[in-house]
Amino acid sequence: MRAFAQLLDTLVYTQSRNRKLALLARYFRDTPDPDRGYALAALTDGLPQHLIGRLPLRRMLSELTSRFLDPVLYKLSRDYVGDTAETVALVWPEPRARANAEPTLSDAVTEMSHGSTAERTQTLGRLLDRLDASGRWALLKLLGGAPRVGVSARLAKIAVADAFGHDVSDIEELWHALEAPYLELFAWLEGRGPKPEPGAKPVFRPVMLAHPIEDDDWPKLSADDFVAEWKWDGIRVQIAAAGGDVRIFSRQGDDISAAFPEIRSAFLRHNCVADGELLVMRSGSIAPFNDLQQRLNRKTVTGRMLRDYPAHVRLYDLLFEGGDDLRAMTFTLRRARLETWHAAHCPPLTDVSELVAFETFDSLRAIWSATRADGIEGLMLKRRDSAYQAGRVKGQWYKWKRAALTLDCVLMYAQRGSGKRSSFYSDYTFGAWRSNDAGGQDLVPVGKAYSGFTDDELRLIDTWIRANTTETFGPVRAVTPGLVFEVAFDAVQKSARHKSGVAMRFPRIHRIRWDKPAAEADTLETVQALIGKG
Repeated sequence: MRAFAQLLDTLVYTQSRNRKLALLARYFRDTPDPDRGYALAALTDGLPQHLIGRLPLRRMLSELTSRFLDPVLYKLSRDYVGDTAETVALVWPEPRARANAEPTLSDAVTEMSHGSTAERTQTLGRLLDRLDASGRWALLKLLGGAPRVGVSARLAKIAVADAFGHDVSDIEELWHALEAPYLELFAWLEGRGPKPEPGAKPVFRPVMLAHPIEDDDWPKLSADDFVAEWKWDGIRVQIAAAGGDVRIFSRQGDDISAAFPEIRSAFLRHNCVADGELLVMRSGSIAPFNDLQQRLNRKTVTGRMLRDYPAHVRLYDLLFEGGDDLRAMTFTLRRARLETWHAAHCPPLTDVSELVAFETFDSLRAIWSATRADGIEGLMLKRRDSAYQAGRVKGQWYKWKRAALTLDCVLMYAQRGSGKRSSFYSDYTFGAWRSNDAGGQDLVPVGKAYSGFTDDELRLIDTWIRANTTETFGPVRAVTPGLVFEVAFDAVQKSARHKSGVAMRFPRIHRIRWDKPAAEADTLETVQALIGKG
């Protein structure tokens, strides 16, 4: 456990991507099985399902802290630290003598995987007694299933590939046929065993992505070399069907099949891998992204949800058809295969994305300018001769998104962050002015953001928040209306879940308006006027 704790602790304070990769690669090379496999699982959300997870862990810790810690001390400490795992790790009473040796990472996973909730609560207490503060923190992060140390699942896979001289696509094409602690994977990477075979299982194939197009890209491009497609406001998915099973993967390779059973059913009779955009569609019209969000991240869906938020996939590309791997073909040939395959099989709840006709980039710009009015996210440019390759391949595909909307909003609440931000107020809820019955103006929340500012700006905002706090609610502070953020976002949608009746799509801090009086910020009426303009 000590090496895993040191890895997590170092990653929290390491900002450089290359440095993170080097740390991870060294850990995967130097750490024996099965510990490194469980560490990889923790960083990629691949831990066994019978491990406890965040909600049961919270209940276990509630029982343990009420039994072994002073409740007032714990509450004050939790409010100050802002992170449950770190708080428990720091205030857990040190035993007079550790009766057993420090557990390894695999020991902890094995011991916490069995027994009733009461038995595992006792096991957790014993494990905490056998670890120092750093080990306790790492254990709780592991069991909670969200280390939050600035490492994505893909970055962890890249590190494994780098550690043993492979390309990350070699890892990703096997990933969904593997299970923690990945003994066969590491045996193959180290030359001790054969390459794992996915068999007849539907597996994820690394997705090809586009670069945002920049002004200096246009002079290098010829309109004759590209086709254009609409960029739809859903989520990119890959549908893999094989052996009577169907899996739906996000662009990161996460299996989201359980949330969309009707899409799985549509592909059950097929043997293919298709690339497309997952949408909610009613009577041929694409619903706002907020409707799709009602279906995402769910383990099960109700009949009412299937009816109220009907899923649809707009297909972009065909990677495999039967036993044929089409990825090395040009886009033009793959597109022809997709159209032929779709016309022959017509899987329900699907269609093929329309190509946008244009002769020059100037004429395409006029089309792009109308995308916001038409409710479309933008355009895609794809080179006609492009093979389907993993990741963002420069010069092959470009995304041309519509310009962001912006509003001036007032900071209302601030919440402590986590990980390296756990000492700062970094999550911001902001509002717009609304007229009240007394003829005055009140603030009503319209969005929340935690990105778009530098570390230096974060420190300045944090100082301002501490000096202007009016109330505290655990890790959240209410502040005097005085700090204005210029907020950028992609769209505004109606929302019954929010007091304001609106929800912003992808809000982020664009600028901090230290110069602007809060009274001059935008009104709720201004926000509402943007509904439907996304």
